[in-house]
Amino acid sequence: MAKLLIPISNGFEEIEAISIIDICRRAQIEVTIAALENLHTIGAHNIKIEADCMIETIKESDFDMIVLPGGLPNAFTLAKSEKIIELLKQFKEKNKNIGAICAAPFALHTADVLNTNYTCYPSFEEKIRLDGYQNSNQFVIDDKVITSRGPATAMNFALQIVEILKDKETSIKIKKEILA
Repeated sequence: MAKLLIPISNGFEEIEAISIIDICRRAQIEVTIAALENLHTIGAHNIKIEADCMIETIKESDFDMIVLPGGLPNAFTLAKSEKIIELLKQFKEKNKNIGAICAAPFALHTADVLNTNYTCYPSFEEKIRLDGYQNSNQFVIDDKVITSRGPATAMNFALQIVEILKDKETSIKIKKEILA
C-alpha cells in the first residue's frame, strides 16, 4: 500500500489538507497526518484536526510521498521547520514524489527541492521566484515534484496524487464516485 505523509501546523488551509487526505484514503493510500506544533491543530478557518503523530517521529523511509498543504501561517511554519526541510531534502535525494499546494511551494523553495516549473497561490511566486512560474494550470508536474494553486484546485490535485501513487484507473474511479 502506498504511504503518504501530510505535515500540518496551525493555520493550514482546511480544504487543501482534508481534500488530499480524503481522496487519497478513498484510493486506499495510507495517509499519515504529522503535526509540527500540537496533535490538535487549528486550521486557517478555525477547523480543528487531530494529527496521527508529531513530525519528530517521522522517518522518510516510511513514506512514498510527502505533500504540504498551504494556508497561513502554516506555509511559513513548514518553511522554517528544520525537520520539514530535512525530510524534503531526503525525499528529493531518494527521488521520491513531493507535492505542495497554495503557499506551501514556498517551503519547497526554502528547502531547495522545487524544480524549474511550478505553480502556487497567485502572488506567492514573488516570494519564490518568477522563473518557471506557471499561472494557467491547476497543477504543474516537473519530474517528481507536483505543485498546485489553491483551495479550488485541491480536488484535482488530490486526484493527480492518486494517479501518481496508484494509477490512472483508480484516479478515474474515485473521480466518478465523487461526481467530479
